[in-house]
Amino acid sequence: MSVSNTVKSARKSLSWLLAIIIGLTALIAVGSLSDENASFTPKLALDLQGGTQVILSPLLLDGEAVTQEQLDQAVSIIRQRVDASGVSESQVITQGDRNIIVSIPGVPDDNTLALIKASAKLEFRAVLLTSAGTPTSAVDTGGAAIDGEGTPQPDASAVPDTPALPSAAPTDPSDLNWISAELRSDFDALDCAVPFRQAGQVDDPTIPLITCDVTGNEKFILGPVEVEGADISDASNGTVQTSTGASTNTWAVNLDFDGAGTQAFADVTQRLFPLAAPRNQFAITLDGFVITAPATQAVISNGSAQITGSFDQSSSKVLADQLKYGSLPIGFEVESQENISASLGSDQLTNGLIAGLIGLLLVVIYSVFQYRGLAIVTIGSLLIAAVLVYLFIAVLSWRQGYRLSLAGVTGLIVSIGITVDSFIVYFERVRDEIREGRNLEVAVENAWKRALRTILASDAVSFTAAATLFLLTVGNVRGFAFTLGLTTIVDLIVVLLFTHPFLQLLSRTKFFSSGHPWSGFDSKALTASGYAGRGKFRIAETLGSGKAEKASKEAAKRQTIAERKAQEALAAANKTGDN
Repeated sequence: MSVSNTVKSARKSLSWLLAIIIGLTALIAVGSLSDENASFTPKLALDLQGGTQVILSPLLLDGEAVTQEQLDQAVSIIRQRVDASGVSESQVITQGDRNIIVSIPGVPDDNTLALIKASAKLEFRAVLLTSAGTPTSAVDTGGAAIDGEGTPQPDASAVPDTPALPSAAPTDPSDLNWISAELRSDFDALDCAVPFRQAGQVDDPTIPLITCDVTGNEKFILGPVEVEGADISDASNGTVQTSTGASTNTWAVNLDFDGAGTQAFADVTQRLFPLAAPRNQFAITLDGFVITAPATQAVISNGSAQITGSFDQSSSKVLADQLKYGSLPIGFEVESQENISASLGSDQLTNGLIAGLIGLLLVVIYSVFQYRGLAIVTIGSLLIAAVLVYLFIAVLSWRQGYRLSLAGVTGLIVSIGITVDSFIVYFERVRDEIREGRNLEVAVENAWKRALRTILASDAVSFTAAATLFLLTVGNVRGFAFTLGLTTIVDLIVVLLFTHPFLQLLSRTKFFSSGHPWSGFDSKALTASGYAGRGKFRIAETLGSGKAEKASKEAAKRQTIAERKAQEALAAANKTGDN
């Protein structure tokens, strides 16, 4: 690579690094103008800031008792709800054998609190009748179209019809014989604009339900529960794909059921598919309210369904989260909600930051002592890494709800060693090349190829460990794993876009290329002749021949490449002198 190309490549890498820093800074600055959550100050976790504590108590029918298995499952689901938007450092634990305590850092937004408080079961029920959400004397049973939330709206051309009152026992959950005179009267009188359900109300799953959708625009008579929300194994949003695999601009919600849910949902869709609207619809209720009621357009027997409508990315994500995290094995009500103080507070954060600064200072002192002028590369790389990590955490705090805990601060301090290790590997490779007689410019390029493999392997191990911890743990340990993984990625960015390009440019300056004693590349100290003494083995005279031979073999194994070559050169020179 020519000098001009090398310099051009180095400047290009530094320009990319500058663009990343400016981009992250501009993103936060612009976001702060329109979003109060956007800030250059990262949000703190529960142990450093305090927050809100919500105590949930189970709602049970007479004679029922909550089991530990139900509580454990509920804790897992609520934790998924709270952490759905990212690492929030929340705490979800059981209290005794009944209650669940949810502790959330800071002041949680309305959506997070709604996810916690929406604690009734997620249920699938067949639609029997629908109407506008006002008191009526007739029921629309004509055609329907799916609106933006997947909820059917009455067709204006539909002819009102009043189904006959039951004359026989119902034969299936879609049978209109479920509608008794009393049920019909209550339905006609229902006004969705007026509160009609108690907080945390428990519904009998074996009988029909009169309710409204979450907007209050539509009211329903629904059949008994046929599929439980716990039967959903996964839910996600995405764009609809054509038969050829091409992606469209239409957003949808994808549902996957487990084994029991697959069979139950297949039976439901097989019965609903031939029926006329609105009886070909199935309603999904959360906390007793209909969150979506799509029409059945096919018999679905493979356990994978797709809900389409006039969704956008945001509304489809909301519905997918409700379906994925909405199911609880038992219902809960909010027993109390109060603010809690930080368990550790700002003093511990200050102590953690001081510890980190002490670690940085020791690294700088060691770097100056060991590498002289090269310390400018170490210090510059650490400063760039600190800026990038800080900006990434600020963006994640804003966009993903990430909160920095004391465990996260520990991860940042530990990462200093990982970052410095990359520099040491690189610098020592350069020194090895110089010991072999190459000039600094060539040594930097050759050393980079060798050092990069080692750096990538080292960072891969660190990232794998961090990812494993993040996936297998919860709470503060996840915070430690997250910051460790983030700083490992930042280390690669810094080494690729700053450390190597910066050293390329420095290698072309007179101070470093001339091998000045304070450059860190002292030509006299690093030449093969100057290094040759380290390649010699001295054996104590009192050591026996057998032990001496064994020690020599062990020492030879421990030689570096430079030491081995220096010893070979010295042996060759001695042989020439003897001749």
